[in-house]
Amino acid sequence: MSPAPQLIPDDLREQVNRALAEDIGGGDITAALLEETAEGSGRAIAREATVLCGRPWVDEAYRRLDAALAADWNFEEGDSVPAGSVLYAIQGNCRAMLTAERTALNFLQLLCGIAARSRELAAAVAHTECRLLDTRKTIPGLRSAQKYAVRVGGCHNHRMGLYDAYLIKENHIRASGGIAGAISRARQSHPEKKVEVEVRDLDELEQAVTAGTDIAMLDNFSLADIRRAVARCGGRCKLEASGGIDEGALVKIAETGVDYISLGVLTKHCRAADLSFLLD
Repeated sequence: MSPAPQLIPDDLREQVNRALAEDIGGGDITAALLEETAEGSGRAIAREATVLCGRPWVDEAYRRLDAALAADWNFEEGDSVPAGSVLYAIQGNCRAMLTAERTALNFLQLLCGIAARSRELAAAVAHTECRLLDTRKTIPGLRSAQKYAVRVGGCHNHRMGLYDAYLIKENHIRASGGIAGAISRARQSHPEKKVEVEVRDLDELEQAVTAGTDIAMLDNFSLADIRRAVARCGGRCKLEASGGIDEGALVKIAETGVDYISLGVLTKHCRAADLSFLLD
């Protein structure tokens, strides 16, 4: 089963095309050492336990080199994969297979790594109602792919970019003359968009709530102040904890009753899964 169409980023083909062009340039001179009609088969192997993520990118990479190349997958997108597992087998033209190999694995190992980390952190707070969010701290040109992997892993997306929701931060507030003024302008400009305001203390939180923000981002609040914020807010808006949150503090913060925790580490500090590809 392939992922639901609405989950797959619209720019997937563009990402794969760019990656192939970057790698191949004027031509794969090493693959050209093989006979043009040589056929073979190979397998992608997970050298560590991971979460499978990135099948559509792999399929597209092979398809772009040879429409007859198709990976035969042993796991579904989002499955937990034990170490040593064969992720997929593929057979066909050897030149095309080897030229596509690195691009396919680059996408796969990156997205598997993000999905696995996302699942690990989501599981840590699964006993709470808190949702873990990614951020815009992504690899340039791969944001939609990374955010896709976050979803596959069980966490959630914050806004995709600067266009789909407001996030009014300290500099915006200064330039707008205050929290209330910034929120008012946002409501006038795009009343259909969610408004989130970054607040630095409980006084600013009260200002944001009074001005009608949808979400207040608690920036670098102490655990005690997060608890106070939850008590003071009383459900008048959603609360998001953010700023330097490490794994040790994650569960305690989730247990305070905040609605969201945003984590740049989901996409900024990602570690690629250890995968390899071998010709049979």
